[in-house]
Amino acid sequence: MSEEKNITFVVTRQDEPESEPYKETFVVPYRQNMNVISGLMEIRRNPVNADGEATTPIFWEMGCLEEVCGACSMIINGEPRQSCTALVDQLEQPIHLEPMNTFPVTRDLAVDRSRMFDSLKKVKAWVPIDGTYDLGPGPRIAETKRQWAYELSKCMSCGVCLEACPNVNSKSDFIGPAALSQVRLFNSHPTGEMHKSERLQSIMDEEGIMGCGNAQNCVEVCPKGIPLTTSLAALYRDTAVESFKSFFGSDK
Repeated sequence: MSEEKNITFVVTRQDEPESEPYKETFVVPYRQNMNVISGLMEIRRNPVNADGEATTPIFWEMGCLEEVCGACSMIINGEPRQSCTALVDQLEQPIHLEPMNTFPVTRDLAVDRSRMFDSLKKVKAWVPIDGTYDLGPGPRIAETKRQWAYELSKCMSCGVCLEACPNVNSKSDFIGPAALSQVRLFNSHPTGEMHKSERLQSIMDEEGIMGCGNAQNCVEVCPKGIPLTTSLAALYRDTAVESFKSFFGSDK
């Protein structure tokens, strides 16, 4: 490609959480192997829009730059994804950047993902321990279970699956596929399994598994390829069994 080639970004901006969004166009010089974040960094270094007017630097979030932290999620050319792995050579020009709509915008491309983190708290997405003393070696996990549990553990709480899910919106309290998949992950752990019933009880309502419309958008956009729909199907079965146990008062 020519050294003189430029890349055009059309960015949806928002100065404050309550202010109206607006679009601003930027032109940055092309570099080989350039990704969206490197383009945003160039704009931040020289915050001048396509009309030659000085403006404020674009605000966005990032962390690892290796598709691990999930912080740089945004909508790129209409698709929710990670901006660190979005190469400009593979994107149609001009490149349109927007914040995810599922979450409240804090500023420009940054959003408040508290909704997702609160859902993880609701389902107790962690393995509790009793004290900090040495408990000895942990329980063994079968290799077959470890392999599929590892796939579920790849979730980086990026929020892309919630953005793609039509059932996650401002009029719904559905916790979304990310938190539900974590229920399956932690219920499969020998120690986490001790709270299996409690986790299942927490998702047996419209906010939980019943809020899923089986659109399967989540598994299509997940940057880690997590089998989210497989987890949802497994949880339908587990919650059905749990409901029978609760009805008959069985602890077995």
